[in-house]
Amino acid sequence: MNMILEKEHFSEKVVKLVVEAPAIAMSRRPGHFVIVRCGDHGERIPLTIADADTARGTITLVVQAIGESTRKICALNPGDCLTDVVGPLGQATHIEKVGTVVCCGGGVGVAPLLPIIKAMKAAGNRVVTVLAARTKELIILEKQVAEHSDEVIIMTDDGSYGNQGLVTNGVEDVINREKVDLVVTIGPAVMMKFVSLLTKKYDVPTMCSLNTIMVDGTGMCGACRVTVDGKTRFVCIDGPEFDAHKVDFDEMMMRLRSYN
Repeated sequence: MNMILEKEHFSEKVVKLVVEAPAIAMSRRPGHFVIVRCGDHGERIPLTIADADTARGTITLVVQAIGESTRKICALNPGDCLTDVVGPLGQATHIEKVGTVVCCGGGVGVAPLLPIIKAMKAAGNRVVTVLAARTKELIILEKQVAEHSDEVIIMTDDGSYGNQGLVTNGVEDVINREKVDLVVTIGPAVMMKFVSLLTKKYDVPTMCSLNTIMVDGTGMCGACRVTVDGKTRFVCIDGPEFDAHKVDFDEMMMRLRSYN
């Protein structure tokens, strides 16, 4: 079991948990995820590692209460334990100095984006981050993102904070004013689809982190399969990051609706 040491509410349904997991903290890299379980009969929930502290032996997870299992995880408090935390899983993000990197995150997608922002900045890139949400209350990790970004642009659907508009508006503004060498996008599938369509128009390389339905996390069940460049790939072992311009987002979104 893995004990929860800290808990913070970002909003009514989004919670940050700092969890004891020393072995994972030591070996995790940006882009890696874990699968957690709450209770002996709990579902296996994949969560990207938002941060890690090797000195404390902890990892940070951001959880959104959507179904019964995620509601149970969000209801846990410091001192409580997660039944299982397995990882790190997936392929780590490829980090190198490319020039100017635009990192755009929507909603809880900002959590897995944060370690990538940190690593891209540490590699010597200029990092412009675009954070997007429906309202001001749903913008998360702004302070932490700002610490590792050269510029932060906030977009809200209702204009309650930052600029009114979609994440694509913020990304396009940056592309139109300066040379962008890479875009990294993490968030809802529909958001990543339209970011990809935008950057393809401008011929800007784009990487996305996919959030498919996942069960075992080892490539055995096939639940997380997606089509990338016309070929079947498994998000849990081949991803979660792919060339966004090669992902069949329409097929992926159809599969995400399986349990609606």
